[in-house]
Amino acid sequence: MTGTVPRELVHKHAPHEVLLTDWTTHGRDRHTVRARWPRFHTFYASRNRRFDPLLFVETVRQTFPLLSHTAYGVPFGSHLVWDDFSFEVEPPGMLVPPGPADVVLDVTCRDVRMRKGCLVSMTMHARALLDGRPVGSASTRFTNHSPAVYRRLRGEHGLAAKHLRAVPLPPGLLPGTVGHLLPENVVLARTEHAGRWQLRVDLDHAVLFDHPVDHAPGMLLLEALRQAAHATYPATDSMVTAMSVSFEKWVELDEAAWVSVRPLRRNVLRAVIEQSGAPCLSGEVTVQAVPVPAAGSPRPLPPDGLGPLGPLGQLGPLGPSDEVPRSPGEAGREAVGAVAPAPATGGRAG
Repeated sequence: MTGTVPRELVHKHAPHEVLLTDWTTHGRDRHTVRARWPRFHTFYASRNRRFDPLLFVETVRQTFPLLSHTAYGVPFGSHLVWDDFSFEVEPPGMLVPPGPADVVLDVTCRDVRMRKGCLVSMTMHARALLDGRPVGSASTRFTNHSPAVYRRLRGEHGLAAKHLRAVPLPPGLLPGTVGHLLPENVVLARTEHAGRWQLRVDLDHAVLFDHPVDHAPGMLLLEALRQAAHATYPATDSMVTAMSVSFEKWVELDEAAWVSVRPLRRNVLRAVIEQSGAPCLSGEVTVQAVPVPAAGSPRPLPPDGLGPLGPLGQLGPLGPSDEVPRSPGEAGREAVGAVAPAPATGGRAG
Protein backbone atom coordinates (compact mmCIF):
# COMPACT_ATOMS: atom_id res chain seq x y z
CA MET A 1 0.00 0.00 0.00
CA THR A 2 1.32 3.43 -0.93
CA GLY A 3 1.91 5.69 2.07
CA THR A 4 1.41 9.44 2.19
CA VAL A 5 3.54 12.35 3.30
CA PRO A 6 3.08 13.58 6.91
CA ARG A 7 -0.24 15.39 7.17
CA GLU A 8 1.25 18.53 8.72
CA LEU A 9 3.25 19.07 5.52
CA VAL A 10 0.05 19.54 3.49
CA HIS A 11 -1.98 21.43 6.13
CA LYS A 12 -4.47 18.66 6.86
CA HIS A 13 -5.75 17.16 10.10
CA ALA A 14 -7.35 14.02 8.68
CA PRO A 15 -4.75 11.51 7.43
CA HIS A 16 -7.15 10.08 4.83
CA GLU A 17 -7.41 13.51 3.16
CA VAL A 18 -3.69 13.56 2.34
CA LEU A 19 -3.24 12.93 -1.40
CA LEU A 20 0.53 13.35 -1.80
CA THR A 21 2.80 10.34 -1.45
CA ASP A 22 6.34 11.53 -2.20
CA TRP A 23 8.44 14.34 -3.64
CA THR A 24 11.88 14.97 -5.13
CA THR A 25 13.67 18.30 -5.54
CA HIS A 26 15.81 18.78 -8.66
CA GLY A 27 18.12 21.70 -8.07
CA ARG A 28 16.58 24.69 -6.33
CA ASP A 29 13.32 25.45 -8.06
CA ARG A 30 12.18 22.33 -9.91
CA HIS A 31 10.39 19.51 -8.13
CA THR A 32 8.56 16.26 -8.80
CA VAL A 33 5.56 15.57 -6.55
CA ARG A 34 3.68 12.27 -6.56
CA ALA A 35 0.11 11.63 -5.48
CA ARG A 36 -2.47 8.87 -5.48
CA TRP A 37 -6.09 9.74 -6.14
CA PRO A 38 -8.85 7.74 -4.43
CA ARG A 39 -11.33 6.06 -6.75
CA PHE A 40 -14.08 7.14 -4.36
CA HIS A 41 -14.14 10.32 -2.29
CA THR A 42 -16.98 11.67 -0.14
CA PHE A 43 -16.59 15.19 -1.49
CA TYR A 44 -14.39 15.14 -4.62
CA ALA A 45 -16.50 12.40 -6.16
CA SER A 46 -16.01 11.15 -9.70
CA ARG A 47 -18.73 12.05 -12.22
CA ASN A 48 -19.37 10.42 -15.59
CA ARG A 49 -16.38 8.13 -14.95
CA ARG A 50 -14.08 11.14 -14.62
CA PHE A 51 -12.29 12.52 -11.59
CA ASP A 52 -13.55 15.77 -10.12
CA PRO A 53 -11.42 18.67 -11.44
CA LEU A 54 -11.33 20.06 -7.89
CA LEU A 55 -9.52 16.89 -6.83
CA PHE A 56 -6.74 18.01 -9.15
CA VAL A 57 -6.91 21.49 -7.61
CA GLU A 58 -6.67 20.08 -4.09
CA THR A 59 -3.66 18.02 -5.15
CA VAL A 60 -1.92 21.17 -6.37
CA ARG A 61 -2.98 23.05 -3.21
CA GLN A 62 -1.32 20.40 -1.04
CA THR A 63 1.85 20.92 -3.07
CA PHE A 64 2.11 24.57 -1.89
CA PRO A 65 2.77 23.83 1.80
CA LEU A 66 4.72 20.63 1.09
CA LEU A 67 7.38 22.42 -0.97
CA SER A 68 7.23 25.60 1.11
CA HIS A 69 8.17 23.67 4.24
CA THR A 70 10.60 21.18 2.74
CA ALA A 71 12.39 23.27 0.10
CA TYR A 72 11.95 26.95 1.01
CA GLY A 73 12.39 27.20 4.77
CA VAL A 74 8.80 28.02 5.78
CA PRO A 75 8.34 27.16 9.48
CA PHE A 76 5.24 25.51 10.87
CA GLY A 77 2.72 28.07 12.08
CA SER A 78 3.18 30.31 9.04
CA HIS A 79 0.31 31.22 6.73
CA LEU A 80 0.38 30.77 2.96
CA VAL A 81 -1.89 33.26 1.18
CA TRP A 82 -3.16 33.03 -2.38
CA ASP A 83 -2.97 36.01 -4.75
CA ASP A 84 -4.30 34.18 -7.81
CA PHE A 85 -4.87 30.69 -9.10
CA SER A 86 -5.64 29.16 -12.49
CA PHE A 87 -5.98 25.63 -13.80
CA GLU A 88 -7.13 23.63 -16.79
CA VAL A 89 -7.71 19.89 -17.09
CA GLU A 90 -7.75 17.45 -20.01
CA PRO A 91 -11.08 15.56 -19.88
CA PRO A 92 -9.65 12.35 -21.47
CA GLY A 93 -6.84 12.33 -18.93
CA MET A 94 -9.34 12.63 -16.06
CA LEU A 95 -10.95 9.25 -16.75
CA VAL A 96 -10.91 7.00 -13.68
CA PRO A 97 -8.55 4.09 -14.44
CA PRO A 98 -9.34 0.48 -13.53
CA GLY A 99 -6.34 0.34 -11.19
CA PRO A 100 -4.51 2.77 -8.85
CA ALA A 101 -4.57 6.40 -9.97
CA ASP A 102 -0.94 7.47 -9.58
CA VAL A 103 -0.39 11.13 -10.42
CA VAL A 104 2.97 12.80 -11.06
CA LEU A 105 3.32 16.60 -10.95
CA ASP A 106 6.22 18.43 -12.56
CA VAL A 107 6.50 21.64 -10.51
CA THR A 108 8.52 24.73 -11.39
CA CYS A 109 8.83 27.67 -8.99
CA ARG A 110 9.64 31.13 -10.33
CA ASP A 111 10.01 34.68 -9.02
CA VAL A 112 11.01 33.16 -5.69
CA ARG A 113 11.63 35.84 -3.06
CA MET A 114 13.46 34.87 0.11
CA ARG A 115 14.25 36.84 3.25
CA LYS A 116 16.68 35.54 5.88
CA GLY A 117 16.45 32.03 4.46
CA CYS A 118 12.63 31.90 4.48
CA LEU A 119 10.15 32.18 1.65
CA VAL A 120 8.37 35.52 1.13
CA SER A 121 6.50 34.79 -2.12
CA MET A 122 6.68 32.73 -5.30
CA THR A 123 4.90 31.77 -8.49
CA MET A 124 4.36 28.04 -8.92
CA HIS A 125 3.54 26.15 -12.12
CA ALA A 126 2.52 22.50 -12.14
CA ARG A 127 1.80 20.02 -14.92
CA ALA A 128 0.30 16.64 -14.02
CA LEU A 129 0.27 13.18 -15.57
CA LEU A 130 -2.03 10.30 -14.59
CA ASP A 131 -0.69 6.92 -15.63
CA GLY A 132 1.55 8.79 -18.07
CA ARG A 133 -1.27 10.76 -19.71
CA PRO A 134 -1.69 14.55 -19.40
CA VAL A 135 -4.18 15.49 -16.68
CA GLY A 136 -3.84 19.25 -16.63
CA SER A 137 -1.83 22.23 -15.47
CA ALA A 138 -2.09 24.91 -12.81
CA SER A 139 -0.39 28.19 -11.94
CA THR A 140 -0.53 30.29 -8.79
CA ARG A 141 1.10 33.19 -7.00
CA PHE A 142 1.15 33.08 -3.21
CA THR A 143 2.85 34.74 -0.26
CA ASN A 144 4.04 33.53 3.12
CA HIS A 145 3.31 35.37 6.39
CA SER A 146 4.56 34.77 9.91
CA PRO A 147 1.93 34.35 12.67
CA ALA A 148 2.60 37.91 13.88
CA VAL A 149 2.11 39.43 10.43
CA TYR A 150 -1.00 37.34 9.84
CA ARG A 151 -2.50 38.57 13.12
CA ARG A 152 -1.87 42.16 12.05
CA LEU A 153 -3.62 41.46 8.76
CA ARG A 154 -6.57 39.58 10.22
CA GLY A 155 -6.99 41.08 13.70
CA GLU A 156 -6.70 39.54 17.12
CA HIS A 157 -10.20 38.05 17.36
CA GLY A 158 -10.13 34.39 18.35
CA LEU A 159 -11.46 31.56 16.22
CA ALA A 160 -14.17 30.69 18.74
CA ALA A 161 -15.64 34.20 18.64
CA LYS A 162 -15.60 34.28 14.83
CA HIS A 163 -17.31 30.91 14.62
CA LEU A 164 -20.00 31.99 17.10
CA ARG A 165 -20.82 34.96 14.86
CA ALA A 166 -20.92 32.86 11.69
CA VAL A 167 -23.90 33.28 9.35
CA PRO A 168 -26.56 30.57 9.90
CA LEU A 169 -26.52 27.89 7.23
CA PRO A 170 -29.30 28.48 4.64
CA PRO A 171 -31.01 25.58 2.80
CA GLY A 172 -28.89 24.36 -0.09
CA LEU A 173 -29.76 23.70 -3.70
CA LEU A 174 -30.61 20.16 -4.72
CA PRO A 175 -27.32 18.20 -4.91
CA GLY A 176 -27.95 16.96 -8.44
CA THR A 177 -28.21 20.51 -9.78
CA VAL A 178 -24.62 21.31 -8.72
CA GLY A 179 -22.90 18.04 -9.63
CA HIS A 180 -23.08 16.33 -6.22
CA LEU A 181 -24.92 13.43 -4.62
CA LEU A 182 -24.97 14.42 -0.93
CA PRO A 183 -26.86 17.46 0.45
CA GLU A 184 -24.06 18.27 2.90
CA ASN A 185 -21.70 18.90 -0.02
CA VAL A 186 -23.80 21.72 -1.50
CA VAL A 187 -22.23 25.16 -0.96
CA LEU A 188 -24.87 27.31 -2.71
CA ALA A 189 -28.28 28.52 -1.53
CA ARG A 190 -31.04 29.87 -3.75
CA THR A 191 -31.81 33.59 -4.04
CA GLU A 192 -34.51 35.53 -5.87
CA HIS A 193 -32.17 36.33 -8.76
CA ALA A 194 -31.12 34.02 -11.58
CA GLY A 195 -27.37 33.51 -11.74
CA ARG A 196 -26.87 34.56 -8.12
CA TRP A 197 -26.62 32.42 -4.98
CA GLN A 198 -25.73 32.78 -1.32
CA LEU A 199 -22.55 31.01 -0.26
CA ARG A 200 -23.20 28.24 2.28
CA VAL A 201 -20.36 28.11 4.82
CA ASP A 202 -20.72 24.88 6.79
CA LEU A 203 -18.12 25.05 9.54
CA ASP A 204 -18.75 21.36 10.33
CA HIS A 205 -17.91 20.14 6.83
CA ALA A 206 -15.26 17.47 7.31
CA VAL A 207 -13.34 18.25 4.09
CA LEU A 208 -13.73 21.99 3.47
CA PHE A 209 -13.16 22.75 7.17
CA ASP A 210 -10.71 19.99 7.96
CA HIS A 211 -9.29 22.33 10.64
CA PRO A 212 -10.60 25.62 12.12
CA VAL A 213 -9.90 28.79 10.15
CA ASP A 214 -10.98 32.42 10.57
CA HIS A 215 -12.36 32.90 7.03
CA ALA A 216 -13.93 30.99 4.17
CA PRO A 217 -11.15 28.78 2.72
CA GLY A 218 -9.98 29.20 -0.84
CA MET A 219 -11.04 25.66 -1.76
CA LEU A 220 -14.59 26.47 -0.64
CA LEU A 221 -14.64 29.52 -2.91
CA LEU A 222 -13.38 27.56 -5.93
CA GLU A 223 -15.94 24.84 -5.22
CA ALA A 224 -18.65 27.52 -5.14
CA LEU A 225 -17.65 28.60 -8.66
CA ARG A 226 -17.68 24.99 -9.85
CA GLN A 227 -21.17 24.45 -8.43
CA ALA A 228 -22.40 27.74 -9.91
CA ALA A 229 -21.20 26.57 -13.32
CA HIS A 230 -23.12 23.29 -12.95
CA ALA A 231 -26.23 25.17 -11.81
CA THR A 232 -25.92 27.34 -14.92
CA TYR A 233 -25.12 24.50 -17.32
CA PRO A 234 -27.45 21.74 -16.06
CA ALA A 235 -26.55 19.13 -18.70
CA THR A 236 -25.41 15.86 -17.14
CA ASP A 237 -22.35 15.71 -19.41
CA SER A 238 -21.04 19.17 -18.46
CA MET A 239 -17.62 19.47 -16.84
CA VAL A 240 -15.66 22.44 -15.52
CA THR A 241 -12.37 22.24 -17.38
CA ALA A 242 -10.69 25.51 -16.41
CA MET A 243 -10.72 28.41 -13.95
CA SER A 244 -8.70 31.58 -13.57
CA VAL A 245 -9.35 33.64 -10.44
CA SER A 246 -7.93 36.54 -8.48
CA PHE A 247 -8.35 36.68 -4.68
CA GLU A 248 -9.02 40.27 -3.65
CA LYS A 249 -10.32 40.06 -0.06
CA TRP A 250 -10.90 37.41 2.57
CA VAL A 251 -14.48 36.14 2.76
CA GLU A 252 -15.49 36.62 6.39
CA LEU A 253 -17.60 34.12 8.33
CA ASP A 254 -19.95 36.58 10.03
CA GLU A 255 -21.55 38.13 6.94
CA ALA A 256 -23.37 36.65 3.97
CA ALA A 257 -21.39 36.26 0.75
CA TRP A 258 -22.87 36.06 -2.75
CA VAL A 259 -21.81 34.05 -5.78
CA SER A 260 -22.74 35.41 -9.22
CA VAL A 261 -22.05 34.29 -12.79
CA ARG A 262 -22.87 35.66 -16.20
CA PRO A 263 -21.96 34.58 -19.74
CA LEU A 264 -18.72 36.09 -20.98
CA ARG A 265 -18.02 34.22 -24.20
CA ARG A 266 -18.64 30.75 -25.61
CA ASN A 267 -18.54 28.15 -22.79
CA VAL A 268 -17.00 30.71 -20.41
CA LEU A 269 -18.62 32.37 -17.40
CA ARG A 270 -17.57 35.53 -15.60
CA ALA A 271 -17.75 34.76 -11.87
CA VAL A 272 -17.66 36.99 -8.79
CA ILE A 273 -17.93 36.31 -5.06
CA GLU A 274 -18.82 39.47 -3.15
CA GLN A 275 -19.38 40.52 0.43
CA SER A 276 -20.52 43.89 1.79
CA GLY A 277 -20.96 45.04 -1.80
CA ALA A 278 -17.29 44.52 -2.67
CA PRO A 279 -15.74 41.70 -4.72
CA CYS A 280 -13.65 39.18 -2.77
CA LEU A 281 -12.88 36.91 -5.73
CA SER A 282 -13.33 37.39 -9.45
CA GLY A 283 -12.46 35.27 -12.41
CA GLU A 284 -13.56 33.05 -15.28
CA VAL A 285 -14.89 29.49 -15.39
CA THR A 286 -14.83 27.32 -18.52
CA VAL A 287 -17.38 24.54 -19.01
CA GLN A 288 -17.33 21.87 -21.68
CA ALA A 289 -19.79 19.22 -22.81
CA VAL A 290 -17.84 16.00 -22.31
CA PRO A 291 -19.33 12.80 -23.75
CA VAL A 292 -19.93 10.09 -21.17
CA PRO A 293 -17.77 7.09 -22.14
CA ALA A 294 -19.57 3.78 -22.50
CA ALA A 295 -18.93 1.15 -19.86
CA GLY A 296 -15.86 -0.89 -20.71
CA SER A 297 -14.68 1.55 -23.38
CA PRO A 298 -10.91 2.11 -23.61
CA ARG A 299 -9.32 5.28 -22.38
CA PRO A 300 -9.03 7.64 -25.36
CA LEU A 301 -5.83 9.36 -26.25
CA PRO A 302 -5.65 12.97 -25.00
CA PRO A 303 -6.40 15.65 -27.58
CA ASP A 304 -4.04 18.41 -28.56
CA GLY A 305 -4.96 21.38 -26.40
CA LEU A 306 -8.18 22.01 -24.53
CA GLY A 307 -10.65 23.04 -27.23
CA PRO A 308 -14.39 22.70 -26.64
CA LEU A 309 -15.62 19.11 -26.93
CA GLY A 310 -19.20 20.00 -27.79
CA PRO A 311 -21.34 22.89 -28.96
CA LEU A 312 -22.70 25.37 -26.46
CA GLY A 313 -26.23 24.16 -27.15
CA GLN A 314 -25.41 20.83 -25.49
CA LEU A 315 -24.66 22.63 -22.26
CA GLY A 316 -28.06 24.22 -21.76
CA PRO A 317 -29.11 27.87 -21.62
CA LEU A 318 -27.45 30.52 -19.53
CA GLY A 319 -29.55 32.46 -17.04
CA PRO A 320 -29.90 36.24 -16.76
CA SER A 321 -26.72 38.09 -15.96
CA ASP A 322 -27.84 41.51 -14.73
CA GLU A 323 -27.12 40.65 -11.09
CA VAL A 324 -23.38 40.15 -11.52
CA PRO A 325 -21.10 42.93 -10.22
CA ARG A 326 -17.87 43.80 -11.93
CA SER A 327 -14.48 43.40 -10.30
CA PRO A 328 -12.14 46.37 -9.89
CA GLY A 329 -9.20 44.04 -10.58
CA GLU A 330 -7.34 44.97 -7.41
CA ALA A 331 -4.66 42.69 -6.02
CA GLY A 332 -6.18 40.25 -3.55
CA ARG A 333 -5.63 37.71 -0.86
CA GLU A 334 -6.91 34.33 0.22
CA ALA A 335 -5.32 32.13 2.86
CA VAL A 336 -4.28 28.66 1.75
CA GLY A 337 -3.86 27.56 5.36
CA ALA A 338 -1.46 27.31 8.24
CA VAL A 339 0.26 24.54 10.14
CA ALA A 340 0.73 24.41 13.88
CA PRO A 341 4.15 23.45 15.30
CA ALA A 342 4.67 19.74 14.75
CA PRO A 343 5.71 17.37 17.56
CA ALA A 344 8.72 15.20 16.89
CA THR A 345 6.48 12.18 16.37
CA GLY A 346 4.43 13.66 13.56
CA GLY A 347 2.42 16.65 14.79
CA ARG A 348 -0.88 18.06 13.66
CA ALA A 349 -2.00 20.40 10.93
CA GLY A 350 -3.79 23.55 11.93
